[in-house]
Amino acid sequence: MPLPVLTQRFRRLWQPRRGLAIAQASVIGIVAALSAVFLKVGSGWLGTWRVHTTHLFPVWLALPLVGMSLGYVSGWLVERFAPEASGSGIPQVKASLANVPITLSWRVAAVKLFSAIIALGSGMTLGRQGPTVQVGAGLAAGMSRWVPTSPDYRRQMIAAGAGAGLAAAFNAPIAGVLFIVEELLQDLSGLTLGTAIIASFIGGVISRLLGGGSLDLNLHLAQSQSQFSIPEIPFFLLLGILAGLFGALFNQGLVFSIKFYRRLHISLPLRVALAGFVSGCVIAILPASFRDNTGLREYFITGDANALLAAIAFVAQFVLTLIAFGSGAPGGLFAPSLILGSCLGHIIGVFESQILGGGLPTTYALAGMGGFFCAVSKVPITAIVIVFEMTTDFNLVLPLMIVCVASYLVAEKVVPGSLYEKLLLLKGITLACNVPVESVMRTLTANNVMQQRVETLDVEMSAEEAIQAFSRSHHRGFPVVEEGKLVGIITQSDLLKIRDRNIPNDTPLREIMTPSPITVTPKHNLSNVLYLLDRYQISRLPVVEGRKLIGIITRADIIRAEADYLNCENAKPGPQPEPSYVVYQTRAPNVGRGRLLVTVANPETAETLLQMAAAIARDRHYEIECVQVILVSRHSSPTETQVRTAKSRRLLRQAEVLAKKWRIPLHTQIRVAHDVAQAILETINERHIDLILMGWKGNTSTPGRIFGTVVDSIIRQATCDVMLVKLGNSQQSTVNSQQSFNRWLVPMAGGPNARMAIKLLPALVTLGDDPLIRLTRVFKPSELEPDMTILEQSIRQLIHHRKLSSTVIACPVEADSVSQGVINLVKTEGYDVVVLGASREGLLQQAIQGNIPEAIASGVESTVILVRGAITHS
Repeated sequence: MPLPVLTQRFRRLWQPRRGLAIAQASVIGIVAALSAVFLKVGSGWLGTWRVHTTHLFPVWLALPLVGMSLGYVSGWLVERFAPEASGSGIPQVKASLANVPITLSWRVAAVKLFSAIIALGSGMTLGRQGPTVQVGAGLAAGMSRWVPTSPDYRRQMIAAGAGAGLAAAFNAPIAGVLFIVEELLQDLSGLTLGTAIIASFIGGVISRLLGGGSLDLNLHLAQSQSQFSIPEIPFFLLLGILAGLFGALFNQGLVFSIKFYRRLHISLPLRVALAGFVSGCVIAILPASFRDNTGLREYFITGDANALLAAIAFVAQFVLTLIAFGSGAPGGLFAPSLILGSCLGHIIGVFESQILGGGLPTTYALAGMGGFFCAVSKVPITAIVIVFEMTTDFNLVLPLMIVCVASYLVAEKVVPGSLYEKLLLLKGITLACNVPVESVMRTLTANNVMQQRVETLDVEMSAEEAIQAFSRSHHRGFPVVEEGKLVGIITQSDLLKIRDRNIPNDTPLREIMTPSPITVTPKHNLSNVLYLLDRYQISRLPVVEGRKLIGIITRADIIRAEADYLNCENAKPGPQPEPSYVVYQTRAPNVGRGRLLVTVANPETAETLLQMAAAIARDRHYEIECVQVILVSRHSSPTETQVRTAKSRRLLRQAEVLAKKWRIPLHTQIRVAHDVAQAILETINERHIDLILMGWKGNTSTPGRIFGTVVDSIIRQATCDVMLVKLGNSQQSTVNSQQSFNRWLVPMAGGPNARMAIKLLPALVTLGDDPLIRLTRVFKPSELEPDMTILEQSIRQLIHHRKLSSTVIACPVEADSVSQGVINLVKTEGYDVVVLGASREGLLQQAIQGNIPEAIASGVESTVILVRGAITHS
């Protein structure tokens, strides 16, 4: 049987069904447990080696050097192969489950696993529980890509992987399930709970069998069970209050530490190396017991009372964790929180024993673990269950509840909000997407998604003029205004009245329009707008303030808003990219009358685009600005990320050589950015660009997009003239044959951007040897005689151009559609270049009605140039 057939059957077999969801959850649990065991064994072995080096070399030399070298290697792995693997990993998982586009994959899981082993082995006071959560989620995400699943099903599998990772790290399967429900997914559906329980149970069992748990406290506590009595309640309340205060201070310290490292403006490997070096220096001057974090934690739980040692350990762990975590080292906060909590509880326990004459402070240390963990993570139920599952001591439940609830209330009062969301906010990511689409429909208003530039018709316009306006546009209806105020709307169905009732062509629109149309205000939410569209079976609604028309909203706009939300691309609820950063630039004399921006990305098409730019620049006396954009991960700041610019500089140097040959001023720059379109728009505004010229592949496979994400954004938002070029198959490398630009076809319908195309033609046709320009208008067979007025005006404009020596002809063509008529003309008569001018609104409406420029560009092998005039803001 052929391999493709087997693959197809395998995919059908693994379609998401409840039974197979259980099987996938089982596999996820097994893999997550094995990775947790490997992380424990690997970091333990490396940590033992680090401690052993102190017996061979002086402590003050061995620990700092090992911390610095291993820290650098860990940071380099993350920066080079998966920037998403920095930090604890839980914020990334939380963001991914909230539909924020953060990569979770096998690559991220593998990098996280090995970099965490190295970071923890270097001696930094971080935990491995956070990394196991991201590793489990990454493994589940990678597995889900093998199976054709829905987004919700994939999220459930990722959540199951995260829960399995936590369960395997702590030997606490119930806590793994609760962490999913309480912090990550916040979903109580049957499939979510079922898969989470199975994955967490299997992860916890296998980890326990293989010795991968965090603590075997039930063995250590066999000789000293915890105790609890009523007089101790005030001391547990005191412990909870202190845990909440110090936990809030700890969270604030983490945010401050991250911001401090950012101000250093050094790469991630150097930051982690610095953290490892400082950690090694501090640990070197502390007692030898501080070199083993796990042993230190267990000592304060089960060892002799020693408040002074506990206080020193608390301060040291507090400071060292801030130093390590702020650097971006791959490590978690669970283990440091438990150590800090056990130290704090130990101190309170010693204080209580001196007043009430109690025994060992074991109960206080364990309750302190849960309390501090709860204050940091803001998950009280998970905190209680984790400590209980690790100890299996029922006497501990009530003290845990008292301390955790008190610490949670205090921490939330002092520093409200989730730490993980604050960490994401530092990266420009908000979790407003973590609400259902229905809620977004109630939140977004017409003002958020309406089109502000509206094509209108005047109330005194004649019926014949209205028919011509419809023939030049792709709109199926126009608002009718009188002195800027909306008085009606006219649609294609209204125009049928002219034919059916024999209405004269000079009848004004006020007599055939639909008066008092249904409207909405800018404050109407999308739910209300959609209701009105469905209630009255219409496709568009004018947006008015009073009677003044300020915009229009269509079904396509609502669909696009929903798609942008699902892809987290809305400006407000989605991730907020930072401004681009210029890392390289050259400047020429400012002697031009304007500036033309060329975006260069593909070396094979760059020279052709530059030659087009040069032709326009010579004609208009413009300077040329070349920009190359280097994308970086949303998890790193463009101002702080090191990038390789050698390849980009070579491309820009080629542009400089060509500009010198053409004697045209040329400026160049390389920008590091999160988003290509945003970087281009920033360049347009900063450099006062008059015209942008950029390549266009001619089509897009992105759902909800017309020309592609970048080009769509430029067309919608760029305030300057826009010129898109899709090079023909014979012109992909260079203009090596002048005959390739000899025959020019310009379809025209009278729109404003068609006139812009006419203005560009005299410069562009200089690329050819003996160019021929044909202006055409596509008319339908139902039209008795095509209107040649626009073509005749354009011919006169071209002929009178002082530099144009080309042959210009005007000839209409009959076809059922504009795109088919142009495509047939290009194929039958062999035109080299097609120049299209279309209105901005018309292009965006094609998302549903059919994209004419894309149809033409895909249907011909010639070069297609699309132009759009500058946007003027009223």
